[in-house]
Amino acid sequence: MILGNTDVFVSYLPNQRLSLDFVHDQIASGRRFRILNVVDGVTRECLAALPDTSISGHRVVRELTRLIAQRGKPGMIVSDNETELTSNAVLAWCGEIGIEWHYIAPGRPMQNGYVESFNGRMRDELLNETLFLSMAYARVEIAAWAEDYNRERPHSSLGYATPAAFAAKLDKQWPASTALMRNTTARL
Repeated sequence: MILGNTDVFVSYLPNQRLSLDFVHDQIASGRRFRILNVVDGVTRECLAALPDTSISGHRVVRELTRLIAQRGKPGMIVSDNETELTSNAVLAWCGEIGIEWHYIAPGRPMQNGYVESFNGRMRDELLNETLFLSMAYARVEIAAWAEDYNRERPHSSLGYATPAAFAAKLDKQWPASTALMRNTTARL
């Protein structure tokens, strides 16, 4: 279907495919940290950019549960086969709430291209350019960058709309459908 005059073709609504991946960096002291990035495959919105020194499978489940409470249950989650994403906590959670989790083929990152592209931008524009003095500072800077990414940066794949504007346009064009997608938490 075509959205208005943007000439962007969309085969499904927001929240149908969430893409997850980790990106790594370190603070000035040398302590390493990871960022769990969650991206909506239709709107290209960064739904979460969670930096921490340790992110377990239980933490992934907790953060996804929080996202579902806000947005509703996604149609599918896509990720690679990292240990945290294939843990018993994640597998049990998927079974409990009935979410399909698709693991990409090893060595095929472009099967999860939405989040890989996002990670590349984050690396080029923020992580490579910023000296993080502490985890608190990293959290503030990463949150600000993600907000800017969602609200200020037009994407050619979205007809040069920002992810937030594109999501708002979808909500206006199909309010009943997007509301239904965001209110599926009742099944939990």
